[in-house]
Amino acid sequence: MKANEIVLKSTKNIWRKWSIAFKIMPLIILVAILKFISHSFGFEIMELNALFTSLVAGTIFLIGFLISGVLSDYKESEKLPSQLTASLKTLFDDSYTILKGKNSETADKFIEFQKTFTHSLIDWFHKKERTKSILDKISMMNDFLIGFDKEGIQANYIIKLKNEQNNLRQIVLRIDTIRDTEFIGSAYAIVEAMGFLTGLGLIIIKIEPFYAALFITLLVTFLISYMFLLIKDLDNPFDYTTNGERGTEISLKPIRDLIAEYDGLNKK
Repeated sequence: MKANEIVLKSTKNIWRKWSIAFKIMPLIILVAILKFISHSFGFEIMELNALFTSLVAGTIFLIGFLISGVLSDYKESEKLPSQLTASLKTLFDDSYTILKGKNSETADKFIEFQKTFTHSLIDWFHKKERTKSILDKISMMNDFLIGFDKEGIQANYIIKLKNEQNNLRQIVLRIDTIRDTEFIGSAYAIVEAMGFLTGLGLIIIKIEPFYAALFITLLVTFLISYMFLLIKDLDNPFDYTTNGERGTEISLKPIRDLIAEYDGLNKK
């Protein structure tokens, strides 16, 4: 690997790890400026008290509630590309078995259809193709199953292919639901409000010495902002239109590996 490729890969890894931190830097700078203005012009009109610390604790509790909710969907989402690939691979293997065992013309056409369909799935993940189009293409597999029946292919093969077709449809619908459904919008609204009030409170609260107050203000603002953006990012693990297949988005490597395998077969 060349030196420039190593540097490029390292840069991508750093950006992937710290992308959220870079995004909130303008907010942190703004809060620092407002804290300096508040201290310089005597706008620090509040004293640190138990009520304010309760507000901070409540905000952290809500953040914990949100992240526990989105993580359950995220952990499930991690499995979906692999399950999708497994169903596609099973369809291909059974079709290949029928092709070689029965010299089936329908199987040959079905294999070519599957190769094209896999590329369509990648386009669908990147929202270059509509969900309805993908579901219609899954339904088009029925024509090949009918062709197998007419050719006298054993019923157990057709039933197995039908089951995998159903699995594909279920996984596609599940992914579509996850990426188009926001986790409890009202919960996001209250966290946004409490985060804003916490930041405002830290700006106008007087804590001595000043640089300790500035450090605490920036630290709490950074943590709340970072966690909120992380939750928003985790809430849609299939959002490839913004950052591509980077950051917290679920890897599509299993599907891309399958496409590479198909391309390798075409070259033989």
